Amino acid sequence: VQLQASGGGLVQAGDSLRLSCEASGRNVYHMAWFRQAPGKEREFVTVINTGGLIYTADSVKGRFTISRVAKNSVTLQMNSLKQEDTAVYYCAAAPTGRSYSMRSYMTATSYASWGQGTQVTVSS
Repeated sequence: VQLQASGGGLVQAGDSLRLSCEASGRNVYHMAWFRQAPGKEREFVTVINTGGLIYTADSVKGRFTISRVAKNSVTLQMNSLKQEDTAVYYCAAAPTGRSYSMRSYMTATSYASWGQGTQVTVSS
């Protein structure tokens, strides 16, 4: 499956930004967002599974919202952005057909397909 992410950009602290991601293919996937800041490891941001279950990292809870807008299309609404949100944001897709724990949803290795990444830069 191929993933196409879009919507990144340069914003000021306190602004909002919306990212979009669309996956190709006939199957329905669990869809997630991860991010990676310079010099840091890739970290989990949020996920929505095919049943609508959502997990969100504590660092963005209350500010970031994932939504499934079509079968394999999700958005990430990011409000009250902070400088520490600056990173390359990646969307990822995981297949159904196996069970996932909350921990596995938050683990990058659970996701077989990744988008190319979109840069989000938050200035002070």
